[in-house]
Amino acid sequence: MKKQIVMFGGCFNPPLNSHFSLADQVANEYEEIEKIVFVPVNGKYQKVDLISNEHRYQMLKAVCDNNPNFEVSRVELDSPRPLYTVETLRELQKEYPDFEVAFLIGSDNLKELDTWEKAEELATEFKIYVLERARDEIDQIIDANDFLKTHEQAFIPAKNNVTSNLSSTFVRRKIREGKGIRYLTPDEVVQYIAENHLYEE
Repeated sequence: MKKQIVMFGGCFNPPLNSHFSLADQVANEYEEIEKIVFVPVNGKYQKVDLISNEHRYQMLKAVCDNNPNFEVSRVELDSPRPLYTVETLRELQKEYPDFEVAFLIGSDNLKELDTWEKAEELATEFKIYVLERARDEIDQIIDANDFLKTHEQAFIPAKNNVTSNLSSTFVRRKIREGKGIRYLTPDEVVQYIAENHLYEE
């Protein structure tokens, strides 16, 4: 079986312990997965409170450098325009030609996948690992959506994943309030945020 590189995209503003624990679980659950590659979105997406590309990249890198299962990619950060997800995956496939590239999403995103640009190409060209969120049942989500049902073979329910309601928004609010964020995000990220005075009022 061909080894896989799995893309985990997001704002990571900041990255949380839950991001890394979920990624580590997935990496350890499937023998075919070689690495999880974190792909922070480009600031051109105009997300609210999104700090600079470089700060988010460096926070991820500080953690990924200490875990052989993790890497962080600049593929979206360095793009002259925002990329569709399938375009990002194709770029990663060029970077990792000896591996099969796959995608990791939550079941909340699965529900909306049919509305994404180039969704047909995404579900046709790449395998998609799906993390169940809250009380979601992946099989029920797929059965209730004609597009997902048509491409059912693309989706792999991620086994035994731990769920978390912790959000980056919550962590940013704690920082603005002058509260501690230890144990919410890795020590490397806590240190980076403090040294660079990120998310403060």
